Amino acid sequence: MAEEEVAEQPKKSGGKGLMIVLVALIVVLLLAVIGGGFFLYSQGVFSPQEAGKQTETVKKEESNSGDRFKAAINDLVLNITNAKGREKLMKLSFTLKSSDPGIEAIVEAYKAEIVDVVISQISARSSEELLTVGGKALLKDELIDEINKVLNDATAGNSDIQKNSIKDILFTTFVIK
Repeated sequence: MAEEEVAEQPKKSGGKGLMIVLVALIVVLLLAVIGGGFFLYSQGVFSPQEAGKQTETVKKEESNSGDRFKAAINDLVLNITNAKGREKLMKLSFTLKSSDPGIEAIVEAYKAEIVDVVISQISARSSEELLTVGGKALLKDELIDEINKVLNDATAGNSDIQKNSIKDILFTTFVIK
């Protein structure tokens, strides 16, 4: 009987060793998480003041650029043709970036003339040309020139309005079906 009792004792001590290892592993992981959290907190990652400083620098960078004023022309639907002469529909929306603070009112007042220029420029191109990156870049450059001409002619008597104030065009919708 003494031999049977000795055989049972090693089985009980094996479960305690595994439990000690698991508890030690949990304590080490908990300390690592707390240490990482303290490191991030000390670096200012959780500080709301840092977020404000970052947005201020972004706003300052934007205000330094000369073309910070915008005006949008939305949802133009145009007929265009492909190389085979088949007609397609194009939906176009774009935003004009300008250095003139009154650009939105100017664009609204001369919207018909601007839309006419856009229709003329797009009608002169095929859908294949407009779908390429180079075709879009060429269209942007020519639209900037033509829209600046229209606005310069329309506002020639007003010395408060800058000449060639349109600096860039951003296509916000450009779909051909």
